[in-house]
Amino acid sequence: MSAATLVRPATAPSASADIPPVAAGPRIARVEIVRDMAAARPHWLALEHAQCFMTPYQAFDFLDLWQRHIGAGEGVTPCILVGFDAADAPLFVLPLGRRRMAGGLKVVEFLGGKHSNFNMSLWRADCLSSVTAEDLRGVVAHLAGEADVVSLGNQPLMWAGRDNPLALLPHQPSPSFGFSGPLQSDFEALFDGRTSAVGRRKMRKKERTLAGFGEITFARAATEADIRRVVEDFFTQKSTRMRSIGLPDVFAAQDVHDFITAAVLAPTPAGSRLIELYTLSVGDTIVATMGGVCAHGRFSAMFSSIIHDRFKTESPGEQLLVRVVRDCCERGLHTFDLGVGEASYKSLFCDPDPMFDSDWPLTAKGRAFALAHRGFAAAKRAVKQNPALWSAIVAARRIKARLTNNKSEAA
Repeated sequence: MSAATLVRPATAPSASADIPPVAAGPRIARVEIVRDMAAARPHWLALEHAQCFMTPYQAFDFLDLWQRHIGAGEGVTPCILVGFDAADAPLFVLPLGRRRMAGGLKVVEFLGGKHSNFNMSLWRADCLSSVTAEDLRGVVAHLAGEADVVSLGNQPLMWAGRDNPLALLPHQPSPSFGFSGPLQSDFEALFDGRTSAVGRRKMRKKERTLAGFGEITFARAATEADIRRVVEDFFTQKSTRMRSIGLPDVFAAQDVHDFITAAVLAPTPAGSRLIELYTLSVGDTIVATMGGVCAHGRFSAMFSSIIHDRFKTESPGEQLLVRVVRDCCERGLHTFDLGVGEASYKSLFCDPDPMFDSDWPLTAKGRAFALAHRGFAAAKRAVKQNPALWSAIVAARRIKARLTNNKSEAA
């Protein structure tokens, strides 16, 4: 795909060629590039407060905190596309940021970085059915001169039962799947339907064993004191866990620490927190933690950790997961997701959802990046979707981590 694909719609391949005509809806009258979070806020919140097609990771408050604590320090500058109808009311917000990479390459990508599990634009619901690939090429064409390439990762093909409009433009499968599943008011029926009798017996046995160490308590952190204690325990647990499996700890950096702390303390209009924190404790010891964002009837797990000691053999993370899902059912939520990336525990309540990435070059330099990026993503996907090869890589990481940790302890 070349830059001409986006700036000369008549010659561009269209993913919508076989899509039948749709009912007319409000059209995009103009598009504005907004370079400041505060300036974008009124349009953004107007969409959030209307009937809006979005994921909780694109909520203004979430991405504003991310930009303030992480994005700005990484050299990301907002490059937010806002579309308006003929009455000058916002139709969509495409929450993008621009960063300069090695060699002076300018890349436009979604705000939120690795802390946004799912990436999407915000759309006013009444315009979804009328958006065309030609409309979208016209929107993206506004970025010509702003960057060398637009690189958008981890986009769901569908969300809340609706197609993602950006899938109308050229794209490729993401390296990993997303994972989500429906909830129901009767948790026991859901649990029985997702697990076998043998599996349930094993879980109950582990719960009894864990209870032998002390009283088991499940809780959602509510007070500021509790939240600060839980989040500090999470950082400690996560660091130890990542070191044990040979992976870098993305939560170790001070800017990430500040972002997560601010988000778990930030209140929402519904009376909860921007990131909710759940814990499973044995006596006074937190043995597992989960944090997630909740909006529009959906809970999206964002991160989790388990304690690295004698309790880990009783699968405290899985036991916490069961309780969180039960709580979501009792709250009347309709969907639960565990984000992007394969892990065996995710199949307990979730099924894989296809994801896609988009790389749209705007310059010759951008074309080289897009070609390399697509090739790397395809190779990564091939590895991740090969169970034997992926298991071997995970095992090798653990062995390397064990050797490294043993050397550190010996020193």
